[in-house]
Order: sequence, then structure tokens, then C-alpha cells
Amino acid sequence: MKRVIGLLAIVGAALTLAGCGITAKDIPYTTLEAKYGGPASHYMDLPGGLHVHYRDQGKADGPTVVLVHGFAASLHTWEPWVARLAPDYRVISLDLPGHGLTRAPDGYTAAQATNVVVVDELTRNLKAETFVIAGNSMGGGVAWAYALAHPERLRGLVLVDAAGWPRETKGNEKPPIVFKLLGNPVGRAFLRNINPRPLAARGLKSAYVDETIVTPALVDRYVELALAPGHRAILTSGRDGPQRRIDKSVFGTIKTPTLVMHGEADTVIDVSAGRGLASAIPGAKLITYPGVGHVPMEQIPDRSVADLKAFLASLPAT
Repeated sequence: MKRVIGLLAIVGAALTLAGCGITAKDIPYTTLEAKYGGPASHYMDLPGGLHVHYRDQGKADGPTVVLVHGFAASLHTWEPWVARLAPDYRVISLDLPGHGLTRAPDGYTAAQATNVVVVDELTRNLKAETFVIAGNSMGGGVAWAYALAHPERLRGLVLVDAAGWPRETKGNEKPPIVFKLLGNPVGRAFLRNINPRPLAARGLKSAYVDETIVTPALVDRYVELALAPGHRAILTSGRDGPQRRIDKSVFGTIKTPTLVMHGEADTVIDVSAGRGLASAIPGAKLITYPGVGHVPMEQIPDRSVADLKAFLASLPAT
């Protein structure tokens, strides 16, 4: 009965949202590239028909930091960190398939493992032999999975409100409605077609906590990039089959020096997940931020970068 009631609630929410925004057409990549690209933007063709948007900025001969964004976000979310790291570090950021300005072929299915491959191929082609990888949310899941797959290439691992720790429901959690819709096949079907704008402002305000950061320009960026050809299909892909369950013990095998950063007011991934990761990864350092939500790198860039730099300075030289 609970499942039926839950399904009806999801259908009702989806119908309401669809009624508010109806459907939305794709926005051509050329239009999006003109608005959200720029002098720092570059593109790389990778196997499987991927045309990956990335930026390689900062001090060319400095230690390398690779930044991986979260679900439905883009490399733009890292701009506050890039600006503060650039004087001393080489900073590589990228748009994963289904996100930002990266193009993927029809039928592409998003997965953590394929995202790890994208990061690996891109960094190898850019001659970044060793680096520190930092990931936020879904990108945090990609980062720790990369640490498991390619520990020999990493100097450090930074998990920012990272996904992956087995979820423990909290009474005060109010995740954005988009995640509820993604958890159900009916909701996913609606998300593949409806205009994402009715979801965006509400979801972003919940995630960012500080509503002053959620400007019209930020909402436009999330909405318009989600309307890139094929993105809505990819964002809702890979969820209809059996879901992989993470055994907590896997994190105990990570040997890379690790920093875990987590906002204590995060409503998307509870701070208990950050504490769990830090306790499970040998030697990991945990920093939590009172009153901060899901994206510390944007909400408190100065403080979070200062903590990041202290961690980077503590790592052994290459």
C-alpha cells in the first residue's frame, strides 16, 4: 500500500510539474557553446562517440587538480575554486556525458564506471600523469571510484558532499523533488520530456541552502544545459535495471590520502554520509561546515579552498 501511495504521489507531482512547464525543445549545442563556452573551453573526441568539453587552466607546470561535478551540474560549478587555485595549480575540469557542453551519441547510458573511463582518458591525453582528484556529489562517487581503479595515478582524493555511502534515511531530509522522480520509472519518463525549469529553482534553493546564490543566471544555466540534445535521456538513464549496492567495506581499500568535506545543512546527501566515508577510508580527514549545503565550493569558496590548499600542501611531493 505504501508503494502505491508513493507512486500516486510521484505521478501527481510529475503531472503538476508537467502542467506548469509542459514540454521543452532541445537547445542546439552551437547556441549553448556560444553562451556557456568561452576562451578557456576546449573539446576532445574520445572513444564511443564522445565529444568532451573541458578546461585546462592555471599554472601549467604546477601540481594538477582534476575537478568532477555533480549530477545535472557542469564544470561551471567549480569556477570559484578554479579562480583561487589557478595561481599555484594546474586545474582541469570537465563536463561528464549528459552534462554541460559534452556531446554523447544517441542511446548513451550514464554510469559511474564509464565516467571513470572518461576521466582517465581525458587526463592521459592531457599528459596529466599524476594528480589530485576532487568530486562533488555524483562527481565524488566518480572520484572515489577512480581512486579504486587507478590509485597509482593519484596524489590525493577530495570528496565534497560525495555520493556513494549507503543511504541512511534521516527525518529532516527533504531532497529535491527531482531525486524522488528519478527513483521511479514513471517519474523518469516525465523527466525525459518536460521542461526542467519548474524543477530547477526549487531544487537548487534546497541544495544551495543560501538562496542568494541561486540567481536567475544560475537557474538559466542549469535549465538550458539540461536541454542540450540528448541530455535529458542520459540524465535519466541507467536506473531501470538492478541498482548496484555499495558495501561499506570497499572504502576501507582506498589507500590514497583523502580529504572529506561536507556541509552540515546538506539536504541532498546528509552529513552522516560524509562522516561515514571519513571513518571508513583509512587516514581520511573530515571537515564539516555548519549552515552550509550541498555545494561548499560555491557557497563558501574562500573557506573551502583554504582547507583544500592546506590538504594539498600536506601531500608528499610528486
